[in-house]
Amino acid sequence: MALSNKKTLPFKDKSEYKKGSGVMCSALIIAAPHSGSGKTTVTAALARYHRNQGRKVTVFKVGPDFIDPMILRKASGELVYQLDLWLVGEQGCQALLYRAAQDSDLILIEGVMGLFDGTPSSADLAQHFNIPVLGVIDAKAMAQTFAAVAFGLAKFRENLPFSGVIGNRVNSDRHAEMLSSNLPSELRFYGRIPKDETITLPERHLGLVQAQELVDIDEQLNQAASHIANTGLTDLPEKVEFFTREKDSLKNVIHQALLGTRVIIVRDSAFSFIYAANIAFLAQAGAELIYCSALTDTHLPDGDVLYIPGGYPELYAEQLMNNVTFINEVRDFASSNKPIIAECGGMLYLLDKLTDMSGQQFSMVGLMPGKATMQKQLAAIGSQWVDLPSFNKGEDTSDNVSTSSNIMRGHSFHYSSAEIDLEPSCQTIHHPSGRVGELVYLHNNIIASYMHWYLPSNPSLALRIFNKTHFF
Repeated sequence: MALSNKKTLPFKDKSEYKKGSGVMCSALIIAAPHSGSGKTTVTAALARYHRNQGRKVTVFKVGPDFIDPMILRKASGELVYQLDLWLVGEQGCQALLYRAAQDSDLILIEGVMGLFDGTPSSADLAQHFNIPVLGVIDAKAMAQTFAAVAFGLAKFRENLPFSGVIGNRVNSDRHAEMLSSNLPSELRFYGRIPKDETITLPERHLGLVQAQELVDIDEQLNQAASHIANTGLTDLPEKVEFFTREKDSLKNVIHQALLGTRVIIVRDSAFSFIYAANIAFLAQAGAELIYCSALTDTHLPDGDVLYIPGGYPELYAEQLMNNVTFINEVRDFASSNKPIIAECGGMLYLLDKLTDMSGQQFSMVGLMPGKATMQKQLAAIGSQWVDLPSFNKGEDTSDNVSTSSNIMRGHSFHYSSAEIDLEPSCQTIHHPSGRVGELVYLHNNIIASYMHWYLPSNPSLALRIFNKTHFF
């Protein structure tokens, strides 16, 4: 008997979908009892293994994480989008899965935190779309208790589709036998991944090190894939039927709305935290996307809107500070009254000063009066939404994707505190707690916050933000 049948979202009735009318594709959600169990390693290993077999693998990440998708993209060779029933919305998730199922051999979805953690959780996603769960259990210091943990993952939620479990960091067949011997017969044991330092992905304060910083990443991924060859995961998992509703398409809302707009996106090792869905949204809207580096480019490209995402400016603060010609051209861009959108680390870049973890202070662009200081303790984390007051309001017609209100969804995750000498325009609200979150600043032609925006959560508002002729 299940211990809990709790669902965290009032999902819509799925009876309108007729079995056999959708698209079939093998799919699996990789989840675990807790963070640090090895979800990213196993997901990346699976993606690389099946890619090496000539299969097209599409990988998704549950939740708002930026860094894991970099590793997963490297493993699969495909863009990695977020799947989150609150951030992306039920309809948004459905559309992404249906599109992937049409041209993929395998869909892999890496969960977030523990299987039942969060509102919504990975279990909510699995149950809503009927995607089986593979439980990854770190068993390096475990024997018979492995079966109890596996049983809990599989049976805690009634009617949760569950494929089986795999033991991570298990170095011997004897250890694997001890793990599997007490499992109920209905729980499949897929085998073991040994403890292997060569496939261990290094971490820092915001999570894993970025894929582009790992010089041996392909060798690591191929080595991880070689371990999959010794498990029961070499065959494609069972197929799942994915459905679509044409009326949910956002194409008519955003079609060519930004045609003729040149959006400059700063993207390098210092600024790389940007949703693949945001890039796709801007491209679908007809914007011309121009990429540049605040680290290595001496000039800012010609454009109409400047988008500076989050990242690790504190790790490259000296190099950013010394790129004087680029900073001067960002200042010139601002003085021309063109829109600048800055998220988290991008906002820190626009401040007067940034102090790194060692206490060393660096001058930044100076477009926003204030300073930021890195700290060892986590300053903020969590999904949140904000009602931007300076835009013309309209009627919100959807409970999943806001198309005309001023509400934008997103999240924050940072190890810094900022003292900004400006009156904030508004403040975000955390989901689901309702407590207040990050401050949002509308300063001259700049919109900036610690919050990372998920643009498809409100297409009409996103289009207004990135409109070169009408800002706020």
